[in-house]
Amino acid sequence: MDRNNNMEKKEIQELIQTINKDIDKADNSIDLLYERAALFTKLQEHSKAINDYIAILEINPSYKDVVVKLDMLKTIVKFVNTDIYASTNTNMDPWM
Repeated sequence: MDRNNNMEKKEIQELIQTINKDIDKADNSIDLLYERAALFTKLQEHSKAINDYIAILEINPSYKDVVVKLDMLKTIVKFVNTDIYASTNTNMDPWM
């Protein structure tokens, strides 16, 4: 199972490299940025996905699906990066 996961990861990274080249050539790269952000999310490279979604919103601020995905990723990053050892308040209870 781990071998299949590594193969899938390599395939995704190759797709990202191809998309990078296409983005350099394209005038309007919203679809390419969206696809690359989805691939970064699949690899759990959330900060790179967030950067792509922000770039999409700079081109088209009314893209609702991107706004939702961006908020979701920001929430994931917030909780993934929480240092549970910095405080005993792991539930983030404001009354503690």
